[in-house]
Amino acid sequence: MQSTARAAGINWLAVQRFVMSLLLNILTTVLAVTFMFPFLWSISCSLKGPIEIHAYPPRLLPKVPLWGNYVEAWQSIQFGMFFLNSTIVAILAVLGQLISSLLVAYGFARIKFPGREVCFLLCLSGMMMPVYVTIIPLFMLFRQIGWIDTLKPLIVPSYFASAFGVFLLRQFIMSIPYELDESAFIDGANTFTILLKIVLPNCKPVLATLAIFAFRGTWNSFLGPLIFLNSVDKFTLPLGLWFLRSYAGDPNLPKDHLLMAGSIITTLPVLIVFASAQKYFVQGIVMSGIKG
Repeated sequence: MQSTARAAGINWLAVQRFVMSLLLNILTTVLAVTFMFPFLWSISCSLKGPIEIHAYPPRLLPKVPLWGNYVEAWQSIQFGMFFLNSTIVAILAVLGQLISSLLVAYGFARIKFPGREVCFLLCLSGMMMPVYVTIIPLFMLFRQIGWIDTLKPLIVPSYFASAFGVFLLRQFIMSIPYELDESAFIDGANTFTILLKIVLPNCKPVLATLAIFAFRGTWNSFLGPLIFLNSVDKFTLPLGLWFLRSYAGDPNLPKDHLLMAGSIITTLPVLIVFASAQKYFVQGIVMSGIKG
């Protein structure tokens, strides 16, 4: 058999590799379509009418795409104001989380002090604490200082770092050769200069990764705005969609098609941010666990 294959010039190793690659590509495609189906279904429902969206058997594609659903969803509530509130909160919260997490992570990665490892473990323990445990104490604190029904409770806590951000940045900083710091010290640079001139430029991939996670979490947050905000003019987009379903317009009219359209509009900024920083996202995830 082998002599026949050699005579025919068949490279069975190459054939085996081709078959394995083909099967892997098929499996990857099936998984990609499976994970993308809910999003594609949402887009399809956002282009259907209120009757067609509940038709049985369900149709994957609308008979006639109703692009006006997006306009109607935008005009049904103060979508522009909700969008502006979410943008302000997301930008300021992401900026605060990047700055504070970088400073704390740099201290854990480069500065030696007694109890450093214990403090780092205590910091990591914050990743295991559910947000529901701290939401009531935070509400009582913000009520005492008069921050309820403002955007401050959604922004200011981000300036005290996050356990996940500290862990991600610390692991990445420890993969940067320490010899660069020593050379800078010899040239007269101080700790803050090394952070700005050496560490920060090399941390662009992991900072982009953290920015994506922070932006997604802040943009999609529903519990925090629900607890801390009372006025409609302060609502963010997740609360705006809830307001659209519960209070906007005639409560007896179906609004599922408008909710789908509003959800797609709300999702677009997250997709744009991820697509623009995808290269840094992959690089930051791959390199964050190299050392330490």
